[in-house]
Amino acid sequence: MRRNTFLRAVPVFLFGLLALGCRQGMYNQQKYKPLAESSHYPNGMASRSLPAHTVPRGFLREDAALYKGQGADGKFVTAFPVPVTKELLERGQQRFEIYCSPCHSRQGDGLGMVVRRGFKQPPSYHIDRLRQERHGYFFDVITNGFGEMNGYAAQIPPEDRWAIVSYIRTLQYSQHVNTSELGAEDRRLVEEAAAKPASHPSGSSPKGH
Repeated sequence: MRRNTFLRAVPVFLFGLLALGCRQGMYNQQKYKPLAESSHYPNGMASRSLPAHTVPRGFLREDAALYKGQGADGKFVTAFPVPVTKELLERGQQRFEIYCSPCHSRQGDGLGMVVRRGFKQPPSYHIDRLRQERHGYFFDVITNGFGEMNGYAAQIPPEDRWAIVSYIRTLQYSQHVNTSELGAEDRRLVEEAAAKPASHPSGSSPKGH
């Protein structure tokens, strides 16, 4: 009987020891909550401002070519800072069709679905000015936006932005490729596609600015 009573008392005793360790002193101590007001500092804020040029851990991003599309001279890069592989192009096509094609269309001619419904038409990727642009220019536009276009830095990580740029270059090349460079089957498909009527909406045509 005494042994059973002792065994029942042991868990109660151990629980009491654990409870003594759960002191609320630090939780209940005097402190300021984030963004609270304080009369202690001249600016009235309890939270201290970060020192100038503070960089969050993991966000140093010293590689300007990769993260800004710029070289050491501050100009847009003309070479890709990542390897251009089949996987990168496929990823670029996927991201392009999600984020870019609603305005630029899947062909890159600027006649996307929202443009057909009244949104301002962006320039075609196939005009000479954009065909001759540097890779870094397209990366910068995706990052920061241009004209009516908002930047996509928050939605698209840098690596995916480069994937999109690589796919834009593929689209441009596809519209100006020398058919003599193609195999017989690919050449036949191109000739058949060229013989078909254009698929642009009536009364509309690609234009650039």
